[in-house]
Amino acid sequence: MKYILSTLLIGALSITLHSKEVVIEMLNKRPDGAKMVYSEDVTKIEAGDTIKWVPTSKGHNVEFLGGPDGATLPGKSGLNKEVSIKFDKPGVYLYVCTPHKVMGMIALVVVGGDTSNKTDIAKIKMMGRSKKKLASLIEGI
Repeated sequence: MKYILSTLLIGALSITLHSKEVVIEMLNKRPDGAKMVYSEDVTKIEAGDTIKWVPTSKGHNVEFLGGPDGATLPGKSGLNKEVSIKFDKPGVYLYVCTPHKVMGMIALVVVGGDTSNKTDIAKIKMMGRSKKKLASLIEGI
């Protein structure tokens, strides 16, 4: 019994030690001139990693519109609120800033290098600048 508990504890610690946290800023303008954006358009992480979104400009949030089959999408964050989300299920996730999604404030998270659901993500109805941007982001992964 001690051997089993020790093995489980070591396994849990090794997962914790290898997971990382990525910080993404919610911005009115990026250094490259893009407006109403997140600091990264596509973030590639491993399963078990966490992303923390930081509202460096006011009026932004994070709302997930799609992810891999079976993934539980987190609820919409509040405006101007920092939010951290751990990703355990591999696949592509689409998120937007609710008030600025028509302006193209959208981004993707790719977990574990798995892009098998990118066709499903590409089918999510977008409007305004987001429609063209989503197509471009999907093509780039």
